[in-house]
Amino acid sequence: MGKRYRNLDGVENTKSFSDFRKWMKERRSKEKDLSISIETAEKTYIKEIKNNRSKMSLTWVGHSTFLIQMDGVNILTDPVWAERMGMQKRLTIPGLPISELPEIDAVLISHGHYDHLDFAAIKRLKGNPLFYVPEGLGALFRRRGYKHVTEAAWWEAFHMKGVSFTFVPAQHWTRRTLWDTNTSHWGGWVIRISSYSIYFVGDTGYFRGFKEIGEKVDIDCVLMPIGAYEPEWFMNVSHINPEDAVKAYQDLNAKGPFVPMHYGAYRLADDTGPEALERLLAEWDKRKLDPGQLNVMKIGETWWVEH
Repeated sequence: MGKRYRNLDGVENTKSFSDFRKWMKERRSKEKDLSISIETAEKTYIKEIKNNRSKMSLTWVGHSTFLIQMDGVNILTDPVWAERMGMQKRLTIPGLPISELPEIDAVLISHGHYDHLDFAAIKRLKGNPLFYVPEGLGALFRRRGYKHVTEAAWWEAFHMKGVSFTFVPAQHWTRRTLWDTNTSHWGGWVIRISSYSIYFVGDTGYFRGFKEIGEKVDIDCVLMPIGAYEPEWFMNVSHINPEDAVKAYQDLNAKGPFVPMHYGAYRLADDTGPEALERLLAEWDKRKLDPGQLNVMKIGETWWVEH
């Protein structure tokens, strides 16, 4: 049997099939209005993004997919443009058509779940990107013919064209088939140029690792998941809720904004995108945090980062 990866402190997702059946029974008793979506940007900066060679920008495609531009380097996180996830249709269209992307230099993968790793999308990317993936996931890329693949263990750092990528811990799990549970790792990525850093958290539950990351790394901007947390008795080990997401942000001692992600695109759990955002805003207000430190991006919105 190959290596199986673990979380810090031996924390495991131990939910059984009977737990899953209990959740599905609960779901049938809930009435959720899926017709109300999170906001989409009125204007997209497709031409400006394609021609950008110097400005730092962040464009939210949706879910955990961002186009990040740093000093002329084009970076994609967890590229997913899938119209469906399992039996569920996508709730919001991608904020940037994949055909309109510039040539991609680097792709950062947080883990192997289908809502974070979409090979159909990767196949359509322009350019000849380097793929940075968690330890154990490289073989899946190489079997598909991708040669420029680098596997990362927690706290490993890599450099390209003046940008560094550091793979940091998360609390999660992964599986793509019935036979490969936790045979690859999971984590987040800290992306840095000399004067600015963006922490792409990936997919995670709340864990002590946030404090450790904040102690080891100076972080400016945090791309933080807030969705797929309900029912919490089932999800809390692997998916952070909006209140704990704010707590994690404070653990990190980040100097710049909290950008919420991982909500509003797919129905992975029983919460909805608007519910997740409402809880986030309420918790931000409850803790009396600076409103200017919360950057709620719209689907397809581009933030031109001043640094």
